[in-house]
Amino acid sequence: MITTLSTRTEARLFRAGSALLGLRVLDDTVLQPPAGVPVTDRPFAALVPLALLAVAAWAYPRLRGTARGALALLLGVLGVATGLDAVYYTSELGLSSDDVTGWLALPATLGLIGLGTGTLWRTLRRGGRRLARRTALGVGLLVTAFIAVLPVGVAYVHSHTARAVVPENRMGVPVRDVTFTSTDGLKLQGWYAPSRNGAAVIVFPGRKGPQAQARMLARHGYGVLLFDRRGEGRSEGQPNGWGWGGGRDVKGAIAFLERQGVDRIGGLGLSVGGELMLQVAAETPALDAVVSEGAGARTMGDELDADLRWYDHVGAAISYGLRDLTLAIETGETPPRRLDGLVEQLRQPALLIAAPNSPNGERLNRRYTQGSNAELWEIPESAHIGGLRARPAEYERRVVGFFDRSL
Repeated sequence: MITTLSTRTEARLFRAGSALLGLRVLDDTVLQPPAGVPVTDRPFAALVPLALLAVAAWAYPRLRGTARGALALLLGVLGVATGLDAVYYTSELGLSSDDVTGWLALPATLGLIGLGTGTLWRTLRRGGRRLARRTALGVGLLVTAFIAVLPVGVAYVHSHTARAVVPENRMGVPVRDVTFTSTDGLKLQGWYAPSRNGAAVIVFPGRKGPQAQARMLARHGYGVLLFDRRGEGRSEGQPNGWGWGGGRDVKGAIAFLERQGVDRIGGLGLSVGGELMLQVAAETPALDAVVSEGAGARTMGDELDADLRWYDHVGAAISYGLRDLTLAIETGETPPRRLDGLVEQLRQPALLIAAPNSPNGERLNRRYTQGSNAELWEIPESAHIGGLRARPAEYERRVVGFFDRSL
């Protein structure tokens, strides 16, 4: 049996690790929030984790040994996510003040993992029934980690980490640095190549991935605008890997192009950018035509629209529900509208490009285009957003031809 002294020592170690994780949360949300993001925009990002950590610290010495070990182990695994952004940004930009608590959180999480593992090992001693209990507990922890802990950790990382640097300019045409604001007031930075045919296309997201498509359009006289989305590169804001809130970035880009005298504006979005282009086109007629490549699922509702077996829906609902809840807490954004049913509302011309054999849920494009006037082009041999590489000549002919007709 574990002695009272050992339990008290465990509690002190657990509370010390929890305190360091709490410090990281407080620093990230209140003391040094992302540029352009006031605390009031995401109050639950501090309140919910700090409340949960406080409850865990209070409950820890009151739990049985097995429960203590499981709690410490799961909190340690989950806590690793709180330090990964510090590791990434330090490697890209060097150590800054807002990385310090992230680095402190990492040894705290390792200590919690070690504490949890040791407590479980001592509590579930060898022996027939004990060995069976240990095995069952191990399986249960793995299932819990996969279904519940992993989605929360992934959501945390994707809401705190985005490309840190501006990529090399390989546009091949003259561009100028530009700054404009999203419709919710964030300063966004990017490149603009002026139009030579009176029309321009927002190529999204970011300044790295879409450069090949932007070069293609610029060769044909289109103005092209690429920019760092919120929380990425030199743009303000909280990152969100699933693009929640990114529609306000695209609408800010539309307003910027209108101020340049462009009155025919298209959008070419890749992956989450394609999903956002469809969303914005449904919300404003100012976007005159849309090409969406690689759209998949960005919310729990979209994920559950996939062709899952009935018994997979339960695990998917738990995993994606926790992911979406974590994103909502960390970013202060609510889940966007489901893409299913949205495309048929479009009044603008739309071309959806999909790699149906990729693992990114692009078969859903078939459902998205049902009952709509949108055109669907599937490229079976393409990787995710790899249409231009898979069929360069046909891609250029189809996409440029689409914008020529529509703009």
